[in-house]
Amino acid sequence: MIKVFVYGTLRKGEANDKLLKSATCIAEQCWTNGLLYDTGYGYPAMKQTQFSRLYGELYALTEADLKRLDQLEGYTAGGTNNLYERIEQTVYTDKGSSIAYMYVASKANLLKRKIPNGDWKEYNLLLKQSENVLYFAYGSCMDQKRICEAGFAHHFRNMLGVGILNNYTLRFTRKSTEDGMGRADIVEEGGRVEGKVYDIPIKVLEEYLYGREGAPKAYRPTFVSIEMNGKNVQALTFVVTNKMEEIAPPQWYEEEILLGANGYLSVDYISKLKGHMNSLKKSNFKIGGM
Repeated sequence: MIKVFVYGTLRKGEANDKLLKSATCIAEQCWTNGLLYDTGYGYPAMKQTQFSRLYGELYALTEADLKRLDQLEGYTAGGTNNLYERIEQTVYTDKGSSIAYMYVASKANLLKRKIPNGDWKEYNLLLKQSENVLYFAYGSCMDQKRICEAGFAHHFRNMLGVGILNNYTLRFTRKSTEDGMGRADIVEEGGRVEGKVYDIPIKVLEEYLYGREGAPKAYRPTFVSIEMNGKNVQALTFVVTNKMEEIAPPQWYEEEILLGANGYLSVDYISKLKGHMNSLKKSNFKIGGM
């Protein structure tokens, strides 16, 4: 099995994703060490470094697939005038790490503008301030109270329905600096997560959601493939940047999640979510009492 990490136009929903239609997506949420740059030609380029992250997707593909990618990236084994070089490097996923191929810039003139958060899709999205984006809310953002208090409720009126995120599990992997208790996250480890899907203006990300989520240090914006109204669509959501061992959420935070979920998400899903939060409370109580 050949593994390839992609970070630009080969990602889902991007211009060249059709070249990976026959490949298997191992992970939507993964990263490697490096810096990401806008080349100015409609695609990004990576520079190796140990001190930054860039985000992308990990695929398993065939030799024939790899040859097509080599051609796209202007790479020839042993070539002296390659546009990109194909290297092997460690890629980190929610399930662990593995070695994969990836393409790095061979020519310095490709490295024109550094992409701040290391995510090509986010970078492109933020350039479209006059447009809208689908936003998948799975935690406390399903409840309108804090959104109303912040004065942004009018931007969250267009709820399109419930989205189903397969191959993920809702966990509480962020330890809040405010109270030392858990905050919600989605982890790509199998399972199913339900959430509300909103059609919101892109400008609301930087005006409100990034601040609320502490992006990109606490949470980072990312993209997931969800099922909604019988269709598969891409949506933006937030995941914990540096995941920790699960810890129970505070009571008020748990109530926010359940208030937002009731009447929208399935009864079975809500029941399982309650059970998981209760089990975390018992587990953390036992640890604290030892």
